[in-house]
Amino acid sequence: MTPNENLKTYSLKEIENYKIHGRTDETQNPLPLFFNGSGIEVNVTGTELWIDLEVDYDTHEPWIWTALNGAFMSRQMLTAGTYSICLFRGMSPDTVKNVKFYRELQAMSEDPGCCLLVRGFRCDGDFLPVASRRYKIEFIGDSITSGEGTYGAREDTDWLAMYMGSSRNYARMTADAVDAEYRLISQGGWGVLCGWDNDPRHNIPSRYEKICGLAEGEKNESLGAGKPYDFKSWVPDVIVVNLGTNDASAFNEPAWTDAESGETFQQRRNADGTYQEEDLGRFERAVIAFLGMIRRNNPTSHIVWVYGMVGYDLTLAITEAINTYRKETGDTNTAFLQLPNMTEETVGSHVHPGEKCHARAAQALTEYLEVIFNGNTL
Repeated sequence: MTPNENLKTYSLKEIENYKIHGRTDETQNPLPLFFNGSGIEVNVTGTELWIDLEVDYDTHEPWIWTALNGAFMSRQMLTAGTYSICLFRGMSPDTVKNVKFYRELQAMSEDPGCCLLVRGFRCDGDFLPVASRRYKIEFIGDSITSGEGTYGAREDTDWLAMYMGSSRNYARMTADAVDAEYRLISQGGWGVLCGWDNDPRHNIPSRYEKICGLAEGEKNESLGAGKPYDFKSWVPDVIVVNLGTNDASAFNEPAWTDAESGETFQQRRNADGTYQEEDLGRFERAVIAFLGMIRRNNPTSHIVWVYGMVGYDLTLAITEAINTYRKETGDTNTAFLQLPNMTEETVGSHVHPGEKCHARAAQALTEYLEVIFNGNTL
């Protein structure tokens, strides 16, 4: 095809109609996409559409995926620089095309230089209003919610950005099934109390109340990642918490030691392999405290804590913590849902749940949410 001389360049501030997905600082220009599952959606006429990006990273390159008229269209790694990506070309000029551009990669707490910014679009058509979906769902989790393992062969065990995918995780599948917009807050290896290696700094609650507390460094700070999140700006109907898998792993790992202070932290087992009561109680109190934090910031949302895609080790502790929270607060708008465990058939790369496991989890969660949305109780 010959170059399209009718393309016009628009910054986001010049476009009236578009929808932002994911937590971000909407005052920024260009617009940062911090989380996996964050992105931008447009309805546009014309024959051709390009998105203008600014990309950088120190170690972990961002990945993205796109959809056209509701169908998965592409997935790719982004290199550093300022450039454009074609989202469609050569299409009928008068038809309205729905285009979604999403970040695949989780917020990278280990790479302060990792950032993905949307500068604007180039097209030869008009931008039209984007309809809202029926519900809003927030998902909070770890590598499972980041979609680690949903791409790559099951023999692949390297920890790489290309194996993470919000396009294939249970959150996107569930949201699509119930016609919901969704937002993700997730970080591989992190827990509700501590990380898989007993690092107490790696807990999601400590970052939850910022726009993206997981994105560190001066660059992300300048992009608004560390600002307090305005919970009233996007009120979820349901909040799905999928944490506890890394907290369970911590009971099998040696103590974490702070290199500067020498302070240690460890979740311990007894000689017979059972959990030490003191440490299990510490985990349960962390669950209770996080439920309280979520409720303070989201007074009307239904909260469901899901667990089980990678083992059921802390199921009893989580359910007891939820029951204690409900009794202490009277908050009956909270629940627990066990998800199907990963099997030899459904395992993905890096010994994480694969696409089939996520599909099974999404089916179970979808069935649960349909009951909730229909005004029934379980």
